[in-house]
Amino acid sequence: MLKGQKLCTPEHKGDPAAHGGAPSMSHNDTRSFFNFSQLALSSGNLKPPQVLKHSKITYFEVEILDVQSKKQICIVDKVPPSSTLLDVKHKFHKACPQWYPSRVGLQLERNGPYLKDSISIQSLAVSSIITLYFTDLGQQVGWTTFFLTEYTGPLLIYLFFYIRLSTIYDHVETKKNFRHPVVHLACFCHCLHYIRHLLETLFVHKFSGGHTPLKNMIKGCVFYWGFTSWIAYYINHPRYTPPSFGYRQVSFAALAFLMCEAGNHFINVALAHQNHSGIKSCIPSPTYNPFTWLFFLVSCPNYTYEVGSWISFTVMTQTLPVGVFAFLMVIQMSLWAQKKHRLYLKRFYPEVRRKAAMIPIIF
Repeated sequence: MLKGQKLCTPEHKGDPAAHGGAPSMSHNDTRSFFNFSQLALSSGNLKPPQVLKHSKITYFEVEILDVQSKKQICIVDKVPPSSTLLDVKHKFHKACPQWYPSRVGLQLERNGPYLKDSISIQSLAVSSIITLYFTDLGQQVGWTTFFLTEYTGPLLIYLFFYIRLSTIYDHVETKKNFRHPVVHLACFCHCLHYIRHLLETLFVHKFSGGHTPLKNMIKGCVFYWGFTSWIAYYINHPRYTPPSFGYRQVSFAALAFLMCEAGNHFINVALAHQNHSGIKSCIPSPTYNPFTWLFFLVSCPNYTYEVGSWISFTVMTQTLPVGVFAFLMVIQMSLWAQKKHRLYLKRFYPEVRRKAAMIPIIF
């Protein structure tokens, strides 16, 4: 009998009517399992994919090598993709305090150009490790300091010669000789030129925090200060002779000088206003001011006016040192203008193709 009961039990396992209390328990279990399944399906994954996505952040590792020896200087690790090269330079400065960011030059290749501070690290990455070559650019100075130093020297040096110090000129000759009015006018024009440069450096031009090697400032100061000493010595000398055509020549040249100075100022203001507005996708264009209409003919009218000022000053004073300085300025300004003109041709060919670089009509 026991065997028969045991054999019959499996046959009624799946039948709810076989046991008296079994139907209610099986029904509750089924309903609980069904509710749990519905809850699991409606709630989705127990671990959302967003958590896994945000927990995985990619960092770059920047290896910095010496450009000459190719030896590793340091490794800047955990660099986020949103970082710029300037951020890497700051971290490099923390590792190597002797090289501050403005002194560091970084290249992708040993003979390649220096990378800009604003470039994104992600744009340089081919893999998680980025190799850059380091060059010590030497001691650096800011552009504001550069121009203030370069322009303050000529202003003060000329005034030292203008007051005719006894250590420079013979005291007896200084008292005997009468100063021609052009000497006073030349001092006014020369000071006006450099005072304008200084004020524009402080209030018009906006520099983006860039730097230049100290040796460049020294070379600029030697050039401007040296020529100013030579020019001022001749014009303020007791034996200085006035221009050949007298007051007519002086008046015409002085008027041309003042017009060029005004034109140069208004061009610089127009260029600064365009840079402040943030619109860099268009070529500099003239405004309602007539002095800016030179934009119709040349790409760099500020250089045109600068050269015009020194040519006018040469005619007004009729001295060899000023003529030599004006000639060198024409060469230097022409090189700068041609470089900028080629840049404009690449970006704005249709608008620039009929313009000259600096001198109108000469293409």
